[in-house]
Amino acid sequence: MSLPRALQPALLRSCVPLSRGQDVDTNHEHERPSMNLSRYRLVAILLLCSAAGVPGLFGAAEESSAVYQGLKPDEFMRRWLVLRQVSVPEKSEEAKKAFAVDYLKSVGGETNVQPRAGETVELDGSNHRWRLVDSRSDIIDLSRAGQPREHVTAYAWAEIEMAEPASLLFGIGSDDSVKVWLNEEVVHEHWEDRATHKDEDLVQLQFRKGRNRLLLKILNMDGQWSFVCRPLSAAGLQENLVYLSGRGDLDGIKKLLDRGVALNGKDKRGLTALQTAKIYGHKDVADFLLTKGADAKIPQPSPKQIVDATFREIVHDDGPGAAVLVAQNGKVLFERAYGLANVENRVPVTTATKFRIGSITKQFVAAAILKLNEEGKLKLDDTLSKFIPDYPRGDEVTIHHLLTHTSGIHSYTGKSNFFETVRSPIRAEDLINSFKDDPYDFDPGKKWSYNNSGFFLLGHIVRKVSGKDYGVFLRETFFEPLGMTNTGVHEATAIIEHEAHGYSYEGGAVRKAVDWDMSRAGGLAALYSTVGDLYRWNEGVFGGKVLSAASLKAAFTPVKTAESKGEDPKDGYGYGWGIGSLRGLREIDHGGGLHGFTSFLLRITNENFTVAVLANSATPIPNMDTSGLAHDIANIYLADKLQPRPTTIANKSVSPKLYDAYVGRYDYGMAVLKVTKENDRLFAQLTGQSKFEIFPRSETEFFWKVVEAHVTFVKDKTGKIIKAIHHQGGQTIDAPRLPDEAGVGK
Repeated sequence: MSLPRALQPALLRSCVPLSRGQDVDTNHEHERPSMNLSRYRLVAILLLCSAAGVPGLFGAAEESSAVYQGLKPDEFMRRWLVLRQVSVPEKSEEAKKAFAVDYLKSVGGETNVQPRAGETVELDGSNHRWRLVDSRSDIIDLSRAGQPREHVTAYAWAEIEMAEPASLLFGIGSDDSVKVWLNEEVVHEHWEDRATHKDEDLVQLQFRKGRNRLLLKILNMDGQWSFVCRPLSAAGLQENLVYLSGRGDLDGIKKLLDRGVALNGKDKRGLTALQTAKIYGHKDVADFLLTKGADAKIPQPSPKQIVDATFREIVHDDGPGAAVLVAQNGKVLFERAYGLANVENRVPVTTATKFRIGSITKQFVAAAILKLNEEGKLKLDDTLSKFIPDYPRGDEVTIHHLLTHTSGIHSYTGKSNFFETVRSPIRAEDLINSFKDDPYDFDPGKKWSYNNSGFFLLGHIVRKVSGKDYGVFLRETFFEPLGMTNTGVHEATAIIEHEAHGYSYEGGAVRKAVDWDMSRAGGLAALYSTVGDLYRWNEGVFGGKVLSAASLKAAFTPVKTAESKGEDPKDGYGYGWGIGSLRGLREIDHGGGLHGFTSFLLRITNENFTVAVLANSATPIPNMDTSGLAHDIANIYLADKLQPRPTTIANKSVSPKLYDAYVGRYDYGMAVLKVTKENDRLFAQLTGQSKFEIFPRSETEFFWKVVEAHVTFVKDKTGKIIKAIHHQGGQTIDAPRLPDEAGVGK
């Protein structure tokens, strides 16, 4: 059901979007008082570079400035003086013009600025202060609590002392556009809406002996706002080659090989480019690498080694973490934990750590409804009015509608005042009363739209029908028989042993996440569990110990709505589970997320293969995408069982003159797809993701090369584009065109 990693918005199936929490570590940013320098120590980190390194010393010279004594290859620059929140116009073309403005003219200009921490600059009538950012992450997050981060520009400045002149290749990534100065010259500029990825731009920089001034200017249009920067060695370029092979980026691979990057070198996980291309099914890339002399006989690390190295690179020992389990045919193949369950007290995550699992809860509540149906205590075509007689239009909504997100009832977690209340307890009846009079989003059964109200109502129905709280019913009916001793409904007043605390990563720091009272989540997201218990659950479900064959067939049948066209869908959403495919193999899955927690549970049914990934950070720490990581694991373990990705060739007969009609925004429900045109090329960018080029298959159908997905643009009788239909992994998303906004340019 979920969109693969390259096109999946953060927490696509999450309970709710996320907001900021409280600081755990607030010392990542320093402001030097102008009158009391004695509060700050001078810190000199004097580490000799290796013979293969860059001449000079590595490290920050003093706590109140961003000075480096030399640069170490592949070491990310985490210490900068930052000046931010310079507003730019919303319109794309006007923003591009504003990006060219020298906002620092009053203090020497962009080519000659020499700031100090705490120094104030007046811009457009407002004072802006240079602040020292000492990030705990490689990626420098430029957002700050309580301040806007859309349509804004920031500067980041650092000084590098070099013992000898050096020509260094730098890898730079930014969200969105970036401009770079070294000393008095502009050395790089990239204008694009994109997400931050390390080494996206490769720039050759000529450093002179002595002092060098490096200045970056980063513009953000919307969404995240960050950048990443480091000098690259041959090993760093090698990492890029392997990374691009996993993405199937043949053009990028060719550029790196032209730079002389070793064809058979390995990344930090011990994988070569050829091995990675094969793991992810990019046969065209693998064939190309073989023609260039790639060695197919190099031993490949075991799946355990690859997965372990992947998580060790993402999770730091001093921050929030994750637990992972992989199993096949009833045998656990991999089960490990990383990072901290409680950052303040340095309590490590273990495989017994209990995480809140968010919307994975939905499949448990769906199973409870199906069990009651098996027992004859309710029917799936029973109407909502049978259980809540005064519910508006309740005689039109069935349990089937609630289970499949097709009821049209407005999701209460999307209401503007919802986050103001999540910390306080509430009775189920009172919460239902808070949304039952809201207008419907559409007529019941007309279409599919992810809906949390439906599953809260289902949890309430379980209680009314069974005479037991849904948590008690789940424990007695499923958890105890399956030996799931570490799963239950989270209650704020209960003491839960080995419980993970939830965190948010923003502004380069780990913060305490908003702590929900889970009475606000109920049947949609209130459970906690462990990776081991989720494995037992999957074994029970797919082993026939939870529901009858007829119930499972119903649960795993994608819903068909009034708007569905043609044959019954093969993939989509059933009863609390997503149904899709992974390169030819059937996948049943669901993700979850709420403040402080993200999770994903999948089953590849053909192979009796389970992956569970639980994490205690949301907004997550960099690269902690539980859905993407779960699918990475499936690719790694099942590489020889999965089909190659299809190679699609663009239709060169389609004229770029047609592209103007497709430029605009399309509503994907919990995300927006923005389509733009640049120099006769068409690009698409989903909320929170990078911008990727899409290629014509016909005059109205376009495809992505980085992922198996395509989109069809639909016209009305007048020829105007009215919507886009997105196809991916067997799932179809009907995305109406949104009104044009100033920021979408051609």
